[in-house]
Amino acid sequence: MTPALLLIDVQRNMLLPPEPIPDASAVRAALTELLARARRAGSVIVHVRNSGDPEVGDPDVPGTPGWELVFEPLPEEHVIDKLSSDSFDGTGLERLLPAKSPLVVAGMQSEYCVRATSLAAISRGHAVVLASGAHATYPDAFPDGQPAEEISAAVELELAAAGAEITPWDGIRF
Repeated sequence: MTPALLLIDVQRNMLLPPEPIPDASAVRAALTELLARARRAGSVIVHVRNSGDPEVGDPDVPGTPGWELVFEPLPEEHVIDKLSSDSFDGTGLERLLPAKSPLVVAGMQSEYCVRATSLAAISRGHAVVLASGAHATYPDAFPDGQPAEEISAAVELELAAAGAEITPWDGIRF
């Protein structure tokens, strides 16, 4: 069965100025290629969009430039909006995916939405392939905080222990 592609929070506020994630250009290039491969294979593609809270000044409040998706979905692709880290939570995502289908997961942020969605997918019986190099986050904001790449690497270790396959993005085939 051809894996579905979940592009989680691939939104302007994460990949474009004024405050993109570190190495945004490399992550965007990886995401662009993954999306192109999934489209050529006829995979189910779901663009997951986070809807931020205007009360706390989130950069991805619905209707703002930061909320917009980086990649324009094709008519046959799905877009779901979410309010929590788990892309399955209250979104209808499960209905868009074939039961227990394999999933390729990519996007932002590694330790939040990518992690929560991957764990939720595993718990629902999906085989999860996390696209290494095609998910990312910001560095820890606290003094002496962890660099972004270390945070993403720790998430990969955790998800591998939970049953996900971690594969470099350029080795993923649909």
